[in-house]
Amino acid sequence: MNKARMEAFSDGVLAIIITIMVLEIKAPHDTDLNALTKLAPVGLSYVLSFIYVGIYWNNHHHMMQTVKNVDGKILWANLHLLFWLSLIPFTTAWLGQNHLTALPLALYGFVLLMAAFAYWLLQTLIIREHGKTAVLARAIGKDWKGKASPFLYLSAIVSSFFIEWLAIAIYIGVALIWLVPDKRIEAKFYNNED
Repeated sequence: MNKARMEAFSDGVLAIIITIMVLEIKAPHDTDLNALTKLAPVGLSYVLSFIYVGIYWNNHHHMMQTVKNVDGKILWANLHLLFWLSLIPFTTAWLGQNHLTALPLALYGFVLLMAAFAYWLLQTLIIREHGKTAVLARAIGKDWKGKASPFLYLSAIVSSFFIEWLAIAIYIGVALIWLVPDKRIEAKFYNNED
């Protein structure tokens, strides 16, 4: 099957996710700087979630550039990923409204962990469909970021119940790891190494 509909649907869902997240931010009724200061947890959770959704969109886009066709398993795996990403606006709002406390922090991490698993599953099925010598398989290599992220998410989930600031730091750290431009797919794809 052609991949175009899956890409278009995914882009649309991710755009809606970002829209919902920003609509959850309520403007303060007061007009002084203190009113904005009270919104700092909301702002931090929004910025972090926006970055995470952006990372997933960017990596999904690059991955899909290597895909020639999709099958039913890939379509369902993509929906699985979109399901977990669609929960980010809820966890973001809950996290921000409750000033980055334990249970919202843990649930936020659980959603990130499940999204990471869903992305790995999608990537695995694409590689299975296209072969171990295909561009994506060669590009991801050892995938240290993909292997380290779930362990970091798990440690953040546990930390959220004991040292909340550490959980936040881990979530920010994982985002920073993924923000570093990853040229693996571009290098393989644009150098015509197919």
